[in-house]
Amino acid sequence: MQVVSWLPRTELPFAAPSRPELLVLPEPPAEPEIIRPVVKAAAAPSKPAERPRIEVPRPLVTPRPASKAVEKDQSAPVPAKVVQLPPPRFALQLLRAGRCLVLVELPTGSAFQSRDPAYLLLKDMLRAAGLPDSPQIIGEPVRWPLLRRGNVDQGPDAAREFVQGFLMARLEEAECACLWLVGLPAVRFAGEVDAESFNRELEIEGLGCAWALPGLELLMDEPQRKADVWQAMRRLLARWKQNDE
Repeated sequence: MQVVSWLPRTELPFAAPSRPELLVLPEPPAEPEIIRPVVKAAAAPSKPAERPRIEVPRPLVTPRPASKAVEKDQSAPVPAKVVQLPPPRFALQLLRAGRCLVLVELPTGSAFQSRDPAYLLLKDMLRAAGLPDSPQIIGEPVRWPLLRRGNVDQGPDAAREFVQGFLMARLEEAECACLWLVGLPAVRFAGEVDAESFNRELEIEGLGCAWALPGLELLMDEPQRKADVWQAMRRLLARWKQNDE
């Protein structure tokens, strides 16, 4: 049976004592060490040194909600709408009384007639001022607007330039001690002032001394205004009387 050694599980009677060396189990043979060849990996190609990246901060952009097509951007500037004023309407007549020029509003828009109440009132005012009461008519009445049709500017500024240019041309023809501006259109477009300047003496560039008066029709409708006119007249009498001497 090819049994090299046999050990009983229990002690046998009358058996010879066992030898200690038989009880030592032999160590299993060590497995041979397998030496595996070391395969070196191919060296990777060297990379150039990378330059440090500089991060440029970018502004934080907040996404805007999509707007509807019908909505308009309220922040966009709205171009100012140029409002073209309608042309003023008036008729003025220039008269000469002594050394005074009188630019007077025609109440009806038509030239004065000898028996017109407005013209009779003007004659009384000239007589009270010590001036000839039969003034000389200079040229045709100045009517505005000049054109009924067309794209020519006939607004207030154009009217003022026209009236002042007309007066400057007449002042070059003869000396004038004082320019009477009778009526709101004459005061506004020749003197560049308003009704608040009635009965005041004005100094107008290019036109010299002027006197602003209410219109003849207004004086007839409101007779109490005549007192203020007479008082202002007394303060200015010396201006044209000194030139008459």
